[in-house]
Amino acid sequence: MRVLGVDPGLTRCGLGVVDSLPGRRAALVHVSVARSEAGLGVDQRLLVIERALEECIEEHAPDAVAVERVFAQQNVSTVMGTAQVAGLAMVAAARRRIPVALHTPSEVKAAVTGSGRADKAQVQTMVARLLGLAELPRPADAADALALAICHLWRPAGTLGAPQREPGALTTAQQQWAAAEQAARRRA
Repeated sequence: MRVLGVDPGLTRCGLGVVDSLPGRRAALVHVSVARSEAGLGVDQRLLVIERALEECIEEHAPDAVAVERVFAQQNVSTVMGTAQVAGLAMVAAARRRIPVALHTPSEVKAAVTGSGRADKAQVQTMVARLLGLAELPRPADAADALALAICHLWRPAGTLGAPQREPGALTTAQQQWAAAEQAARRRA
């Protein structure tokens, strides 16, 4: 299974793609941070982030998208931007009929560190260890996106609604064609 983790943010949006491996292991496929300039209008900032999300999904063909669940913050403008970017990620996935899951920050921390109260440094350290990275993923948005993807591999219960594709909705030939297209995108 391949999962895209999205740590939503209007200034910095972490994007991390991870593949599952046998024995509850994971492999890094891609990590990046989409950035938008604070001086731009919100619509233009969202457009910058949306383009990066679209490119990441097209290039890496995830089987699921895991997004950090937006929680209440004191700063209303921060939570608004975070929620807007989370919505972009959900729409980009839904457009392709990719299942979406929401995971809380404490759920993600518990999945990768064993403690729902872990700090950023602990999350970065464990993500690096779990993925066999020589260096800590930076900035924290990148590590958080990878942690979201790992969390979803191990705790897929956050998936929204029913499966996006009903069994039998595609013919056998269509299923084979879709599988071949996805495999080709992964090799490219």
